[in-house]
Amino acid sequence: MHARRALSLAATYAVLLIAVLLTLAPFALSVITALKTPRQFVQDGPLALPSPLTLENFTSLFTTSEGGFVTPLVVTLQMVAVILVGQMVFSVLAAYAFALLRFPGRDLLFWVYVATLMVPQVVVVVPLYLMMSEAGMRNTFWALVLPFVLGSPYAIFLLRENFRGMSTELMDAMRLDGAGTLRLLWNLVIPLNRPIIVTLVLITVVTHWNSFMWPLIITSGPTWQTVTVATSALQSQYASNWTLVMSATTLAMLPLIALFVIFQRQITRSIGASTLR
Repeated sequence: MHARRALSLAATYAVLLIAVLLTLAPFALSVITALKTPRQFVQDGPLALPSPLTLENFTSLFTTSEGGFVTPLVVTLQMVAVILVGQMVFSVLAAYAFALLRFPGRDLLFWVYVATLMVPQVVVVVPLYLMMSEAGMRNTFWALVLPFVLGSPYAIFLLRENFRGMSTELMDAMRLDGAGTLRLLWNLVIPLNRPIIVTLVLITVVTHWNSFMWPLIITSGPTWQTVTVATSALQSQYASNWTLVMSATTLAMLPLIALFVIFQRQITRSIGASTLR
């Protein structure tokens, strides 16, 4: 019995180890390549360790005409911040209305809105592009954020399900004390659902930080170029200089990794809470 359990445990850890290696290998290869000189990359190959380590590729992104990575970083940070604030505010308000308020057609409206999750983004790109062009907002900052700032069907669905599982006694007690809707949201609903909100924040940041197709289509030139589009431009202009491309890719990953490390406990709590429900 003990031998069978130990064998099962060893097999489980072996599978997990293989999964970890397959997941982290691309990121490790990106970092290793970014720390090499172009000459060493060509001579030693992509799998050789950098010797010596160099930060020349990272400095080139900001100090030479090849890079110009400052503007894409600033644009991407502004875009993600505006979309994040808009989606969290409108998603929380909409989820509260769909979960706890009663009005005619509530459930029908909710499921029709959630059904838009089944529509691929590729289908709506052309209509969105025509709308932005007709409004004179093509190649502007607002064209990057307006299609996404007014809430997310996925976020509203997830928040609604969590809000519906809350204790009605606590909300009734606060209403008896004279609390209005906004006070109820700020002092009770949001604190009790903080783990799932933090998880949605991370999902929103990762999704729009990595957004490529819409920024590529709706903008042109370097003025409103995002990190993903700037990295793609490096890859097309300097296809032989993979060390520069990998340094841009590594730099784009760092904020997302930092966010995950900071909020990993909240993510774990939200997964545990969802499982218990």
